[in-house]
Amino acid sequence: MNRLFHVLLKSLPGITICLGLGSLSGLVVRARNLAWYATLMKPSFTPPSYLFGPVWTLLYILMGISLTMIWETRSEHPVLTWLFFVQLALNVFWSPVFFYAQRIDLALLVIIALWLALLACLVLSWHSKPLFLLWIPYFLWTSFASILNASLYLLN
Repeated sequence: MNRLFHVLLKSLPGITICLGLGSLSGLVVRARNLAWYATLMKPSFTPPSYLFGPVWTLLYILMGISLTMIWETRSEHPVLTWLFFVQLALNVFWSPVFFYAQRIDLALLVIIALWLALLACLVLSWHSKPLFLLWIPYFLWTSFASILNASLYLLN
């Protein structure tokens, strides 16, 4: 427990950055009436809305810890450092494209690019088992979200 607390404390700046950008993305979305989303045809595997907040909070915390680990080794792994920020930008960009602009098609392209960036991050993180493992939940959730986005596109 003491080690976990130390990791979280050390990663607080990275966690703050990731949670902050995720929250900013959410604020942009909330600025627009989302009634149109309720009218979309959804696949049967669409999770309930209340699940997204806790899942993304946990994922942003894991991203923040990853950011700290990557930043500490940025000179040894510059491509991984660059890819971290690329995937974070794509992540933040997806919600406004999907919900605010109501462009399911463009959001699908964004999430595919995000998925590819995450796959590259996984491959480049192989040198560090803890870092590699931190990417797994985010990669799996983004894989699921990609399938959901594609299904929404095909249904609507």
